[in-house]
Amino acid sequence: QVQLVESGGGLVQAGGSLRLSCAASGIIFSIKLDWYRQATGKQRELVATITSGGSTNYADSVKGRFTISRDNAKNTVYLQMNSLKPEDTAVYYCHTTMFGMNYWGKGTLVTVSS
Repeated sequence: QVQLVESGGGLVQAGGSLRLSCAASGIIFSIKLDWYRQATGKQRELVATITSGGSTNYADSVKGRFTISRDNAKNTVYLQMNSLKPEDTAVYYCHTTMFGMNYWGKGTLVTVSS
């Protein structure tokens, strides 16, 4: 059974930092993993991607501030978020696709106060 479990969200002031974690089980971990986010009243958007080879890609809105990484030994993917802005406030979701199926975690809430 595939499980993606996010943690690390919380309330932080603008300019602060948070590190999100996503613990994966039941998957072939050496596959592409993503972080998405969804703000209230907005569509879910892709934030960052990391491939099996460690290549990364970011949304323009977070480039230079967020860093995605993975620890294959721990089956965990991270999202380090620095210089947070109020517009980063959202529920952040871990996502992967395996054998044509999409898998999502339940999300972790990040709130950035101004």
